[in-house]
Amino acid sequence: MKNSLLIADDNPDVASALRYLLQVEGYHVDCAASPEEVIALVKKRNYAVVLLDLNYTNDTTSGQEGFDLIEKLSLLELPGSVIAMTAWGSIETAVRAMQLGAKDFIEKPWENERLLSVVATQVKLFEAEQRTQKLKEENRLLRREIGSNQSQIVWRSLSMQALMEKLEQVAASNANILLTGENGTGKSMLVNCIHSLSSRKDKPLVKVNMGAIPENLFESEMFGHVKGAFTDARDNRIGRFELADEGTLFLDEIGITPFAQQAKLLRVLEDHCFEKVGSTVTQKTDCRLVSATNTDLGAAVETGHFRRDLMYRINTVVIDIPPLRKRAEDIPVLAEHFLLEYRRKYQKERLGITGGALSALQTYSWPGNIRELAHTIERASILANDYIGPEHLGLEVGSRDTHVQLSSDSNELTLEEIEKLAITERVNSLGGDNQRAAKSLGVSKSAFYRKLEKHGLN
Repeated sequence: MKNSLLIADDNPDVASALRYLLQVEGYHVDCAASPEEVIALVKKRNYAVVLLDLNYTNDTTSGQEGFDLIEKLSLLELPGSVIAMTAWGSIETAVRAMQLGAKDFIEKPWENERLLSVVATQVKLFEAEQRTQKLKEENRLLRREIGSNQSQIVWRSLSMQALMEKLEQVAASNANILLTGENGTGKSMLVNCIHSLSSRKDKPLVKVNMGAIPENLFESEMFGHVKGAFTDARDNRIGRFELADEGTLFLDEIGITPFAQQAKLLRVLEDHCFEKVGSTVTQKTDCRLVSATNTDLGAAVETGHFRRDLMYRINTVVIDIPPLRKRAEDIPVLAEHFLLEYRRKYQKERLGITGGALSALQTYSWPGNIRELAHTIERASILANDYIGPEHLGLEVGSRDTHVQLSSDSNELTLEEIEKLAITERVNSLGGDNQRAAKSLGVSKSAFYRKLEKHGLN
């Protein structure tokens, strides 16, 4: 089915003839017989083209009713185009219609070939604009991910082998997947793998950190908004559900979604419909949902902090990721993997790691899991010259509550690096609890999650 078109004409014979002509070309066509009906319909559906008659009473040929309607449609800043039509055409009439916002002008009786050509041109422009808007939003989100340490999944342990086999099996389906596990276990990396193994791999993968969205902007971020919907809405914006259409939507930290917003999530997951903020037009989305949490959703349901019906909607398949301390055999291969990455980043191609350092890494309990390991290796790569030794790691072996320490060598680091390490230290010292870490550092939850994204710590 092609895009939707709207015929605005009070003559039922004309409307019927136009509708038949356009339907044969595969378009979905609606009809309106009055300016009031036109306004009502465009608020419910995004039309690629509105074919608009300029006269709606029998005793006038001025076109003023049509001019007024074109002006009203222009003020609504609709995504589609208006094509003016009249049997009382003149150059002045056409110029006036174009000045008010019409994209083209057709005289009645029309030539079918010309009318279809004009409509096809405007439809192509509409589609191009929709693609451009979507691409802009994709690029905006992509820029937020550039610089984050998204690593390939590497493992040696039998537990991870079993997990990857299960993941490969379920990735091919369209089932909703819930990834559980402690902070830093690699949930965001696994969703990349799920998406790449799915039939949707050539479509968008859209990632959303639920903790980083201010509650008052939740609907705008998730569903989009139209220009003028609120004070700062200077342009139309595509939301994450629309952006992920035909692809995969990843909702990270779903367990901390405010209760009031959970019902809105449930609705779109159940019927795949939503409306942008400031619009009454209902849109549909077809996206595969992958969620992640480090909280016990069952316990959250019992305490009234998470909706039971939403939990059942997102947990069709649950994949629990074991913490790093329970798969110590993965630590050396992960350490080597990160070392290779930071050799390149800091231009230390000959940098190695001593056996003592590897032993210290395997003895440490890693409350921050893979994320903490990655940042420990990064810091050590900055501080070491030829070899990373135990002294470069900043670990107190055997303690669950210890973490990377800022040392006298910190004067070699930039302010950005110090902030990154300070956040890592605080999160790890609190066992990966981001909410407690934010509170202890004196920043809001949303600001803290933005800093995590900025430093690639999410």
